[in-house]
Amino acid sequence: MTTAPQTAVTAAPARRVRSGAPRSGDRLAGWAFVAPFLVFFIAFLIWPMIHGLYLSFTDVSLTGAGGNLIGFANYSEAFADGDVWRSLGNTAWFTLLSTIPLVVIALVMAVLVEQGLPGQWLWRLSFFMPFLLASTVISQIWVWIFNPQLGIANAVLNVFGLESVAWLQEPETAMIGVVIATVWWTIGFNFLLYLAALQNIPPQQYEAAAIDGAGRFRQFWSITMPQLLPTTFLIVMLQVLASLKLFDQVYQMTGGGPGGATRSILQYVYEVGFTGYRFGYSAAISYVFFAIIIIVSVVQFRFTRRSDS
Repeated sequence: MTTAPQTAVTAAPARRVRSGAPRSGDRLAGWAFVAPFLVFFIAFLIWPMIHGLYLSFTDVSLTGAGGNLIGFANYSEAFADGDVWRSLGNTAWFTLLSTIPLVVIALVMAVLVEQGLPGQWLWRLSFFMPFLLASTVISQIWVWIFNPQLGIANAVLNVFGLESVAWLQEPETAMIGVVIATVWWTIGFNFLLYLAALQNIPPQQYEAAAIDGAGRFRQFWSITMPQLLPTTFLIVMLQVLASLKLFDQVYQMTGGGPGGATRSILQYVYEVGFTGYRFGYSAAISYVFFAIIIIVSVVQFRFTRRSDS
């Protein structure tokens, strides 16, 4: 019996994988892709921030006068300016009044739709549609609604035997009118976030809870709410930051009145810079407000991380 001779198989040498720094061509290609973004980022964000910070230390005017370095004089004036603090107070009051309903009502709307209301597509469309409208359109709609003589708001009050209210002309109700308009306008975005979060909860958890005898309220409190906490923290953070930047609807609905009762800090910055022509002082107020936003953001971020852990 003869055996076939075995042939030696020689493996081809493996190609060495090149390691280390990328080639110069790869680096150039990467910078070529990033360059358009960097150009616009530097030109429209970084440079305006640096230049604005420089202007806050000068007495430059929108007319072109001034421009001399005056140190921290603008900041000292801003901290002593009563209108700055009143505008900040109005902004904080609006943030408090608007954030709570924008979270609670959006959650209720999402839960009702998720529970299977008839005509879900219509509810989703009607809840989200106002968010797609421009602030000018929203403001004009609600100016008509709050009209003391012809508005629907007072017509509804009269049906229930209540007196008419000059919504946007009284200091006590002007901010409430702005809050109502803002909630109606922006609640659709929060509604979608909550609806998406609700749809990600496994239905098996509710089935198991029902088998154990848990009712609807118990299921909502023990299953739904804990899993909605990350979404709730996100909505609160986004809503607070958005409310602090209040400008459009106030400027178009009340002009900051009556008597400055609804004037936000951004509107005051606009008035100082573009009506009073004090561009340097306007920049200083802006950076004081910017520092406040940074502090609020850091506090919210730390609170969110602690809650998640």
